[in-house]
Amino acid sequence: MKILVIQQKMIGDVLTSSILFEALRKAYPEAQLHYLIYPHTKAVVENNPFIDKLIFGKNTLPFYKLVKQIKIENYYAIIDAYSTVKTSIITSFSGANYKIGFDKKYTRPFYTHVFNRTIEAKTNAGAAIEKRMRLVTPIIKDAPLQLKPKIFLTETEREKAKAKLVEGGVNISDSLYMIGALGSSAKKTYPLPYLARVLDQIAAKENTSILFNYIPSQREEINTLIGHCNTQTRQKVYLDIYGESLREFLALTSFCDAIIGNEGGAINMAKALNIPSFAIFSPALNKANWNIFEDGKHNVSVHLKDFSPELFTDKDQEYLHKNVFELYDKFLPTLMEKPLHHFLKINAK
Repeated sequence: MKILVIQQKMIGDVLTSSILFEALRKAYPEAQLHYLIYPHTKAVVENNPFIDKLIFGKNTLPFYKLVKQIKIENYYAIIDAYSTVKTSIITSFSGANYKIGFDKKYTRPFYTHVFNRTIEAKTNAGAAIEKRMRLVTPIIKDAPLQLKPKIFLTETEREKAKAKLVEGGVNISDSLYMIGALGSSAKKTYPLPYLARVLDQIAAKENTSILFNYIPSQREEINTLIGHCNTQTRQKVYLDIYGESLREFLALTSFCDAIIGNEGGAINMAKALNIPSFAIFSPALNKANWNIFEDGKHNVSVHLKDFSPELFTDKDQEYLHKNVFELYDKFLPTLMEKPLHHFLKINAK
């Protein structure tokens, strides 16, 4: 028996949907479990013991060949966690007994089972987790309501990361923080002058070291951020230590006491490594969709709406996206001082 899960989207989505494999492996221990993803998201599911095979779409196979390849596999079930027109066509032509996806008017005819994407979460796992877990219910009786995403690092990867930290001058006994300074877009990036004040609050604690999640092309922006920080903060930054690959970033993060910064893939990856997180949501985003496993202690998030709900009264998504920068201006760093202080007190060494 073969089962395919489709999630051709961003890294955070691929990681989150990987929870389905743990449930499927328990229910079908002898099944071949395959995952259709984009090549650049491979790093978050490498070494996952619940996944037997990765299949790469986009830039590796023409669409018609991908459709043909999926049909040849003769899957018992396909769970389309992406549910776009293209992936629903792949699912429809597969010949699978179970064709499961999210309910959209333009994809509904292609599936045997559909589920609403809009739900009220019943646990602190959050809607992003629970709505995905519903997708396995047609083929798993009494499926779990929630599972936590997991990333699997090798000992070699962690040993190399530790050596890089030590050789770079980091004291492993310090409280070490990974900073997610840049979001996936400007609309998902907390203003750098404001973030500098957040970093100053972090660095005010004794025995603190700071790393950044960035790629070389973003170094100028990171330097701009550091330029807004006070002298004490700058002295605690190790800018030359960064992940030169996604797997190296994950290995470095595994030694951190917390990740702090813009909500996004890096935050979700840290959670999958059981690293505490403090996420800053863009005012344009619905916090309820992605504040997974929030507990007020080890996983905390802040949104402008938490402090100024009146700014969001009767405002639709179009308004929020159009006015996101004006809303960011109102999201002053002083608003999050208290929750950040509480978070640091709990999670610092």
